[in-house]
Amino acid sequence: MLAAMMAARVGDDVFGEDPTVRTLEERTAALFGKEAAVFVPSGTMANQIAVRLHCQPQDEALVEATSHIYLWEAGGPAALSGVTCRPIPAPGGQLRVSHLADAIRPNDYHYVRTRLLCLENTHNRGGGTIYPLGEVAQLAAWAREHGLAVHMDGARIWNAMAATGIPAAHWGQYCDTLAVCFSKGLGAPVGSMILGSREQMVQARRYRKLFGGGMRQAGYLAAACLYALDHHIDRLIEDHAHAQQLAQAIADVRGLKLTPPEVQSNLIWFEAEPPWTSAQQVAELLRQRGVLVAVLGPRLLRAVTHLDASAEDCRYAAEVFRSLRPA
Repeated sequence: MLAAMMAARVGDDVFGEDPTVRTLEERTAALFGKEAAVFVPSGTMANQIAVRLHCQPQDEALVEATSHIYLWEAGGPAALSGVTCRPIPAPGGQLRVSHLADAIRPNDYHYVRTRLLCLENTHNRGGGTIYPLGEVAQLAAWAREHGLAVHMDGARIWNAMAATGIPAAHWGQYCDTLAVCFSKGLGAPVGSMILGSREQMVQARRYRKLFGGGMRQAGYLAAACLYALDHHIDRLIEDHAHAQQLAQAIADVRGLKLTPPEVQSNLIWFEAEPPWTSAQQVAELLRQRGVLVAVLGPRLLRAVTHLDASAEDCRYAAEVFRSLRPA
């Protein structure tokens, strides 16, 4: 990947002159069956551009209550676009049409205007859960019926593709816009993409500039993403197998509880219950033996498998988990 970056042909992407960025945009758009795409620094920016594309101030986006757009993007819809999010809890982070029965606001000037449905696939806080394609189709049909746009936060869509064997275009067909990330499971150092119609992406470039995402010789980064597309999608199933191995080890430790209990991709969320005093206590014991996990709540932790965690690394991590004992 580093060699590909150093060999990249570059230009000024703000002026649309970087050939490697253009190649990445065209290739990614074609992969998902979209007309065009825009390269951006982060998944958060891609999502926030999508919100701005589909909504105006006083509009509302329907989101799952633990979605990335709602929880982990610093209030972006409100701060950047004047848009309200309506959080709707759903098991595993996966909305169903039945959850949305009363979600559309009345056509009354006392209310915000419901304009957008956001889905996340795979769902981070849901434990890396994968939306069944049939459910996505039903949600998209419901949204169309009610005049809503559909945006998919597909930061980890590659994991859904690897786990199910469903091609990218099958997911893309149900979304007006789609965000994908190259710096998670695919292992590129930087980079995400927003995809949609040609007209939408012309406007997306304007919002990218507004949000501070215009980059100059970005082809060095785009080359890493192209390398990832060529070499790192099929191997994601290795990460999923390693996650299963770690999940079983975590489940074997007294006081550690998988949440959710089923691991579908490369994310393992778990809670530290008594006799553990806190998530930090568990993380510190793991750190002392070279295993790093994220503390995401007083008792909540997350482990992630990825291409830099080898089979040997994951076997070792599983052994360390099984050896854990509260002080």
